Amino acid sequence: MIGTLLYLTASRLDLQFAICMCARYQARPTEKHLHSVKRIFRYLRGIVNQGLWYLKDSSIALTAFADVDHAGCQDTRRSTSGSLQFLGDRLISWSSKRQKSAAISSTEAEYITLSGCCTQILWMRSQLTDYGLGFNKIPMYYNFTKALGKERIKFHINKMGMQSFKPETLKQLTDEVDE
Repeated sequence: MIGTLLYLTASRLDLQFAICMCARYQARPTEKHLHSVKRIFRYLRGIVNQGLWYLKDSSIALTAFADVDHAGCQDTRRSTSGSLQFLGDRLISWSSKRQKSAAISSTEAEYITLSGCCTQILWMRSQLTDYGLGFNKIPMYYNFTKALGKERIKFHINKMGMQSFKPETLKQLTDEVDE
């Protein structure tokens, strides 16, 4: 069953993490792992007509996103790295891998993730340069914090004395500086 699901990870990004987590326990699966695999098959049954869709457009900006689940594996305490690379609005490459060693800190796990994503971006840039597409700056986004609720974000913004400006307010402020 896992082999069939692993085949799908080549074109189904939404399944990659869950399938790879189940694949780690192929040698000695438990009842819990079997339920997880069945849940993936139930999910697939519900989204049979969905998949990747690449629209024709003129945008060719290369962009990358990365994140890590520090010490996410309860058995080995290894982190799982994930990254996405887009060419314009089209997803062209992705990765979800368990890191080879257990990171001592979340910073170390993040560094490993970013270096892997950067390696992929540099390879992609060299390939695209061979096709005649040049890229000077390639934005790479990474979130170094956990997702916070809206109320918690407002609390932190208030405590730090930060202000959130609307576009109209920013325009007024820049006009005042220009005068």
